[in-house]
Amino acid sequence: MMIVNVSAYRFQTVPREDLARLKADLQARAVTLALKGTILLAEEGINLYVAGESSAIQAYQAFLADETPFGGLFYKESQSETAPFRHMRVKIRRELIRMNVDFIQPERGTAPHVLPAELKRWYEEGKEMIVLDTRNDYEVALGTFQDAISLHIEKFTEFPEALKQLPESAKQKPIVTFCTGGIRCEKAAAYMLHAGFTEVYQLSGGILNYFTETDGAYYNGECFVFDHRLTIDTTQTETQTEACLAARVNGAVHTDACPYCAHLRESRRGVTA
Repeated sequence: MMIVNVSAYRFQTVPREDLARLKADLQARAVTLALKGTILLAEEGINLYVAGESSAIQAYQAFLADETPFGGLFYKESQSETAPFRHMRVKIRRELIRMNVDFIQPERGTAPHVLPAELKRWYEEGKEMIVLDTRNDYEVALGTFQDAISLHIEKFTEFPEALKQLPESAKQKPIVTFCTGGIRCEKAAAYMLHAGFTEVYQLSGGILNYFTETDGAYYNGECFVFDHRLTIDTTQTETQTEACLAARVNGAVHTDACPYCAHLRESRRGVTA
């Protein structure tokens, strides 16, 4: 039996006093349905990645729609032979994806979305644009879009400062931001608009949705995912990566101090997209 993996997020205001109750409700229902995964809650919304049998996933989606403030989520779906998570955890965080810039609130406005098929068409047409990878270096090293620019960050909190690497002229050019599932590029795009970039887009649903909606053209390599699959290809099939990321990237020998493996250990405690 194949396992269904779904991820979703939304920036929306959640009253602080409701977080503890929502955490308990989300955890209890997920456990009842034998789901595994991670859900992050914050005053700015929800970010989830859960896996289980198809009927259980459908039941949980119905529960979210009917009994929580999170109806109408856009789900990205894939399948795997085994559950990519070992536990079910619901956590309350200060931010869904940490940037440490309090005035950036995507719920109040962010960049327009570009659909996967439209981005592919832009590539085919040779559209003049900057494609900006908002992910961390260890993710970019495994795969990215053709001609994409990386800011060489180790964590997302470095994005605002790293953005200064782009020339001033970039503020007047079309820029498409992307990440794994959409949440980081949504926050990054909102920050870029605040910083004076005039034509910013975000890839709708991120790389995962691009793989779902297109044939994966113009994406080169693998995609790091924040679960025990580690990496997937453009068909969203696990690539059986077993070596530590440092070994794959630069020939280093795996040790407990390996910074790439440290990122993997951290990803297994939380969820990012």
